[in-house]
Amino acid sequence: MTPTFPDVTLATERLVLRRYEEADQPALTAMMDDELTAAWTSVPAPYSAVDAREWIARFAPAERDEGRGIVFAVADHLTQRLVGSVHLMKTNWRVRSAEIGYVVAPWARGEGYAVESVLAVARWLFGEQGFERMELRTAAGNTASQQVALKIGCLSEGVLRSAGMVRTRTEDGRWAEVRTDVIVWGLLPEDLEDLDDLGPVGEAVA
Repeated sequence: MTPTFPDVTLATERLVLRRYEEADQPALTAMMDDELTAAWTSVPAPYSAVDAREWIARFAPAERDEGRGIVFAVADHLTQRLVGSVHLMKTNWRVRSAEIGYVVAPWARGEGYAVESVLAVARWLFGEQGFERMELRTAAGNTASQQVALKIGCLSEGVLRSAGMVRTRTEDGRWAEVRTDVIVWGLLPEDLEDLDDLGPVGEAVA
């Protein structure tokens, strides 16, 4: 039987990390149909309401059900407005490792939500799920994502040359894909010890 993550909700001081709901579709569409999100991720561009409905109804639940990972909608604790998404993926249950990816909504950038939500997932992954490694991969030009990796305590482990694809706008306004180097970041349970002064940012509540 394939192991799976529990269907859990996590909470931080400002955020709730939970499963996606049908009501999230408009906000998810707006979050993903964004220039920076399209440039640095592999989501459809443009991103439509149909794409959002498919993600919420099929793809996100399948990640957990089929043992590949788990997807969290990240919402503001007070307003419940969607501010981001965190995705644990490529889970290796034997090695006890997983890769993490994240997106922050355009209206929520610069508030520290990526660091807060990724730290919450990391502490849950290591503390309650008994994992030994979390990996993050960033395009060489994505300095904002690299700053998140550094702030959560990741160590840069090397560069995979020409290992990824990003998008850039052409002169006529269309998207074009170009190859990029990819930086591999690793986080182990002991790497979080230096972040204890940040306090308990992640707690399972359901």
